[in-house]
Amino acid sequence: MKWLYIIAGIALFVKMLVIPNPAPDLSISIVESIVQDSGVPNAVSGIIFRNRLYDTIYEVVVFTIAILGANFLLANERPSCTIYQFTDQPSIVLARLGATIAALVGIELAIRGHLSPGGGFAAGVAGGTAIGLVAITSSSEWMQAIYKRWHAATWEKVSVLIFIILAAITLAGVELPHGELGALVSGGVVPLLNILVAIKVALGSWAVILVFIRYRGLL
Repeated sequence: MKWLYIIAGIALFVKMLVIPNPAPDLSISIVESIVQDSGVPNAVSGIIFRNRLYDTIYEVVVFTIAILGANFLLANERPSCTIYQFTDQPSIVLARLGATIAALVGIELAIRGHLSPGGGFAAGVAGGTAIGLVAITSSSEWMQAIYKRWHAATWEKVSVLIFIILAAITLAGVELPHGELGALVSGGVVPLLNILVAIKVALGSWAVILVFIRYRGLL
């Protein structure tokens, strides 16, 4: 069987060297076609939330399952007695300043991700970074209390459900008006999907951060 794999690999290598790939049709710009179909200047967002929307749905679902798995695997462990955090004032100030900047960047990426480089996943990562920086400078009980007070777990699940519903409607062929290309309110459902993904990733990161602080004592 090993020799069969080796022969197949050599044959594939020879095929790539000997048989040329067909020349692409350059009469139509692929990027321009995506921008025209999706109604957003950011072709990457158009691909993620329109051309490859099936993949994006399952990426969101996989991220949700990963968060549930982290809670499930650590649920039976003993909480950590020691929590490692910044204690010196300069580090705390710098971390919270970084958290403020990351949060503002995350909001900008979520709102304008369909117009410029960015998008829901990048915005969610920026938001999760902001939450992580606050977590290593604040009391874990305070972070947990805010998480419960604002029902972050519920909002996370609601954002996933709304995302799946909007994605299913889009895949069924029903689309909102694209509006004027380049305007903030444009692109149909793409900006909404961007914001929902940002909320999902940021709140999911918050949940994982709290779990690791409780059971590991550090991020």
